[in-house]
Formats: sequence, C-alpha cells, structure tokens
Amino acid sequence: MGSFSLVHWVILLIVVMLLFGRGRISDLMGDFAKGITSFKKGLAEGDTPPAPPPPQVTSTAATPVAPASDEVRR
Repeated sequence: MGSFSLVHWVILLIVVMLLFGRGRISDLMGDFAKGITSFKKGLAEGDTPPAPPPPQVTSTAATPVAPASDEVRR
C-alpha cells in the first residue's frame, strides 16, 4: 500500500507525456546532460595545476647607448 506498483508508474508516465509532450522532455533531458557535462568539466579544470608563467626573454645583444646630454653636436 505504501509503494507504487507498475500500473501506477505507467499511468504517471502517460500523464507526464501528455502534459509535456515528447519533444519537450527530450529537450529537458538534453539540457540536463549538458549541465552534467559542464559540471564535470568544471571539476576537471579545478584539479589541474595552474600553468607556469611564460619564461622571460632577456636580450643578450648590446643595446645602443644614447649620447649623454652634455655632449652637443654641432
């Protein structure tokens, strides 16, 4: 008396199909699957360590030096 029998589940399924229609249920399930996939991707991104910063490139060539301001060329 406390649990649903197979007949109850079939009637409930028919009522849900009549209320929402077949296309609407498949759309809802597709959105639900996308949400689960997004959630799993978010968990996987949280587990990966952050990428190391890119190496800094220092120039080994000599840079030209500007003449001192007290030198005046005429």
